[in-house]
Amino acid sequence: MRAAPPPADPALIAAQYEAALGTARLRELKESFAAASPETVVAILDEAVKLASDHLVALNDVGDAQGCKLVDGRVKTASGHREAWEAFAAGGWPTLDLPEEEGGQGLPAALAFSVQEVLDRACPAFGMIPVPTRSAARLIHAFANEEIRAEWMPRLASGEWVASICISEVEAGSDVMRMRTRAVPNEDGSWSISGEKQWISFGDHDLAPRIGHCILAKTATSDGLSLFLLPDTIDGIRQPIFVRRLEEKMGLHASPTCALGFEGARAWLIGQEGRGLQQMFVMITNMRLATGAQGLGIASGAADVALQYASERKQGGRGPVPVTIDTHADVQRMLLDMAARVETLRGLVITAANQVDLANHETDPETKADAAALLQWLLPIVKTSGGDVAFEVASSAIQVLGGAGYTREWPVEQNLRDARVLTIFEGTTGIQALDIVHRRVRRDGRGLACFLKAARADCTPGDALSQTLDLLEHAAATLIAQTDLAVVDGGATAFLRLAQLAASGWIAARLAVLAGDDPASRRLVVAGRNWLAGLAARATLAHAEARDGGSFTKDFAALRQI
Repeated sequence: MRAAPPPADPALIAAQYEAALGTARLRELKESFAAASPETVVAILDEAVKLASDHLVALNDVGDAQGCKLVDGRVKTASGHREAWEAFAAGGWPTLDLPEEEGGQGLPAALAFSVQEVLDRACPAFGMIPVPTRSAARLIHAFANEEIRAEWMPRLASGEWVASICISEVEAGSDVMRMRTRAVPNEDGSWSISGEKQWISFGDHDLAPRIGHCILAKTATSDGLSLFLLPDTIDGIRQPIFVRRLEEKMGLHASPTCALGFEGARAWLIGQEGRGLQQMFVMITNMRLATGAQGLGIASGAADVALQYASERKQGGRGPVPVTIDTHADVQRMLLDMAARVETLRGLVITAANQVDLANHETDPETKADAAALLQWLLPIVKTSGGDVAFEVASSAIQVLGGAGYTREWPVEQNLRDARVLTIFEGTTGIQALDIVHRRVRRDGRGLACFLKAARADCTPGDALSQTLDLLEHAAATLIAQTDLAVVDGGATAFLRLAQLAASGWIAARLAVLAGDDPASRRLVVAGRNWLAGLAARATLAHAEARDGGSFTKDFAALRQI
């Protein structure tokens, strides 16, 4: 069995939780949020660490080596996966932030995502099933009729049943309106679904007796897409759902990615016909934040492996006895950079998650609307940053470990493989960039305004964060004024990168001034200061590319002449 990352540090995560914008306010708004006291947060995270140590560390190793198999048309998961899921369900983990009236504990979303970080640090592939199940529960809670809610919500909350999200099709990934899956009404009020879906995480498996597929399809009576709940079994009988294939993937081997065929399977409409895509945004919020948390889990584990290895590996030095490599300046530079990326991402995930709850529970309408707008601004930033930070930190960890990091003996090479998909699924980086530029800058600037107001409250004129916010504001104004959409689109990814730098710089500025002489506080202060040190230079480059990057696309035609 390969080396495992050190266990997550609950005190460090809890320190970020307490420091995040919105945490104190949420405790004032709702009794169940107040129940997440500092002591309770640490206790819950301690239990998550125990679950990860007892079940997920071993599953990560076995699952990466074994993968999943298609046997007689059904998916068989890796050894130990069922036991891990049963322990997860028995511990009540699926219920953390689900509504109390639906069988949940009603705890803050930020705590649920912090738990996800701990579990995904040990086995990110395992997290590919709780996330769609929690997301489906939100859809059903928000839009399903009372009968469907009564049947499904308690079982999803308990982990007895699970769910998948079926959106993508061949030639209709991000371009969802081109999908061809059709729904035809039946006389009993149900619908018959026929079509092909792909990229379905845990679209089939042997972990639970029933899977509810949340599926988008077209109907004859609406121009929009409609959302349906399609159970894989009815009265214990398997529906006409077929696993066409399992994808052979670079990473996340313990998570089966399925292509599914539906041949007249019965389903029930969720919400309004033709409004499925709009309703899906309830789910998309959770999925994109979960991607950030998953990247955080991978990155935090890789960073700690590198730090521990560097403290033990001896090489170099000027005397007769070699020194540990963490005494070398270049290694220290890499370790500090990794820590800064991890801590700013963690603060960003928790802050964004707090906005979810504030947008739902704030009492003042304007404050409530501001929280919703800030959340929409942060979503593409958190989602993209999760993937970027996970991959970059895993790559740096391999560099610190040297040749050892490139071997399967150490987990960081798997971290790199597992992390690569995070900037692809739930909307690629380019899609996130177009979203933030066209929807959050050119169409509605409230989210940007809310972000600038919050971030400027934590900076002083002329400091690194202030300079970065000025560049962000200038780049946004430039993109608003630009009439050539090709130039706007060409600079969108650079603008998203600038927005990421501004957001991470905001978190870094808050961390850099934390009080306290405990180890967690000292680490957070150092991480914040380190990230701020290079912030303005990075932001200047991103600003230039956001402003001018689109002009380079005029040269693309030359590639087609080769």
